[in-house]
Amino acid sequence: MRLQGRTAIITGAGSGIGRASAKLFAEEGARLALVDRDAAGLEETLRLVGEATTHVGDVGEASFAETVVGDVVSRLGRLDILMTAAGFSVGGTVLTTSVDDWDAVFRTNVGGTWLWARAALPQMQQQKRGSIITLASQLAIAGGKGNSAYIAAKGAIVSLTRTMAVDFATDGIRVNAIAPGAIDTPMLRRSFARHKNSDEVREASRNRHAMKRFGVADEIAQTALHLASDASSFTTGTVMVVDGGWLAA
Repeated sequence: MRLQGRTAIITGAGSGIGRASAKLFAEEGARLALVDRDAAGLEETLRLVGEATTHVGDVGEASFAETVVGDVVSRLGRLDILMTAAGFSVGGTVLTTSVDDWDAVFRTNVGGTWLWARAALPQMQQQKRGSIITLASQLAIAGGKGNSAYIAAKGAIVSLTRTMAVDFATDGIRVNAIAPGAIDTPMLRRSFARHKNSDEVREASRNRHAMKRFGVADEIAQTALHLASDASSFTTGTVMVVDGGWLAA
């Protein structure tokens, strides 16, 4: 098993990519701490993985990140993998996005990456080993319409990932981002539901991918497993695009 004996924290584990990654990491032997603001979603994930600790709270709250990391390290003695899969999107251009919505998107996506990395890095430095996996988006590279806060936040995650990779490379810590295309998750379905012509928007998005389909969460989880494992031991500072050919089309 590729993650036998390793300890992982996964945020956004209550659904979608976070849940699929938790399930796969558990199958590969990892000891898990699952984080989400959705308590019911976490309980369902826990049922699927069998054994883990669950932590309900706001990933954009610094004290929450510090408390969870401290708990994991005190109980299990180490932290090998951090995956920041928690995400939030509201839609809108820069003119139609409220200040509160803009701040909320950045709090979850960027704050939920920075604060958890900030809490995890000292333990990883002490171990001289660690893998941090962030979640960007193909839209951070390609751009897109009507989702300005989310796309800007994902662009910030790309830049943050690269600078952390450089800052901590000699500490034995690897930091990489995954940039998924449109993945069939609850968040994607909610984003389509915001549109009056949701069916039309859904089909346009599906057809924008060269493969003419949406991805599934397990396809991103497989990429996360690669980045978490020793198979990617010489990989850091990269943005791994898993987008069904969106950028190539």
